[in-house]
Amino acid sequence: MSVSEKFTQHLNEDDENAITPVYTVDGVTFVHIRHNNLYLMAMTQKNANAMVVLNFLYRLVEVLEEYFAELNEESIRDNFIITYELLDEMMDFGYPQYTEAKVLKEYIMVEERHKFQAQAAVIPAAVTNAVGWRPEGIVHKKNEVFLDVVEKLNLLVASNGTVLRSEILGALKMKSFLSGTPELKLGLNDKLVMDARRGSSRVKSVEMEDIRFHQCVRLSRFENDRTISFIPPDGEFDLMVYRLNTQVRPLIWIESRVDNTGSRLEYRINAKSNFKRRSIANNVEIIIPVPSDADTPHFKTTIGKVEYVPEKSCMVWKIKQFHGEKDFTMSATFGLPSILAEEATVTKAPINVKFEIPYFTVSGIQVRYLKIMEKSQYQALPWVRYITQNGDYQIRMG
Repeated sequence: MSVSEKFTQHLNEDDENAITPVYTVDGVTFVHIRHNNLYLMAMTQKNANAMVVLNFLYRLVEVLEEYFAELNEESIRDNFIITYELLDEMMDFGYPQYTEAKVLKEYIMVEERHKFQAQAAVIPAAVTNAVGWRPEGIVHKKNEVFLDVVEKLNLLVASNGTVLRSEILGALKMKSFLSGTPELKLGLNDKLVMDARRGSSRVKSVEMEDIRFHQCVRLSRFENDRTISFIPPDGEFDLMVYRLNTQVRPLIWIESRVDNTGSRLEYRINAKSNFKRRSIANNVEIIIPVPSDADTPHFKTTIGKVEYVPEKSCMVWKIKQFHGEKDFTMSATFGLPSILAEEATVTKAPINVKFEIPYFTVSGIQVRYLKIMEKSQYQALPWVRYITQNGDYQIRMG
């Protein structure tokens, strides 16, 4: 246990930005992650798989958040015993064992501590089953499955319109409310599949990168014929995450002009939507930086409303619904203190944009089919929804 003190010493003495997630001292490898105000750290003297250790630490965070709602120093202090019980079940002799919170909750209970001893001897069958993420005997009055295709767009654009960085981070988020032990098959317009099919030229295909699946997906099936076949956990989970490193035209383009007259700043902001007319971006926020010493704001806009947020040195232009192929303008003036007026310089921080576009994906990914098969052959309703959101979406000011 004394070896762990070297990690604390390392944190106290070294620059925080210089601390790497994995490092070795005197033959001991330290692997750690940070969450809120906590460090979760594991140690090993062997040539262990660092990615397995990191993955376990992230899974531990997910399980503890499932139990405590929020994971921080206070929640650990208040739930010290339950944390030890969870660690005891999740790892044995340094080997990860079980990390599914829904099944752990069947025999490690928070609300009624007196029941723990009585239930501890009865281990859920899911722990020893081949399908360890789904308990047996699940029954729902209405059998439904919801699939959300959520894509976040990371974009950095120069003031002249040149795209400097463009990346799509996607996730297939599923909510499963199905009885029994159903098997699901999901088909996407994946490039490798569509190229192998006749007439694929008529169907737009998407070439995904860095795909990561939930453990329920049969990887051998996917590698053979690109079929995503799985028995889903009950409730909410991420079926698949992926990345696309591709050039994307800005969905919402911002042109900015700033004039410094000495005693005041004049802003003229033009916002244009570069997506189809039938699509609508909801809850759009255009966050424009202003000097920290600016005052007496005055705004004029053709749509939405503008708020000055002095504590963050910015103004926020809010548009509830931004229709496709539309163009809107906003003008703003700010006063400058007379002492600093001559030296005042317009901040070079970029404009940030927040938005959400339903029924739309940047990559063009589509769900071709979602089949539900269960031995009792009950009727189940699959629902599919597409959403595009902003990620780190920045446009540099002119």
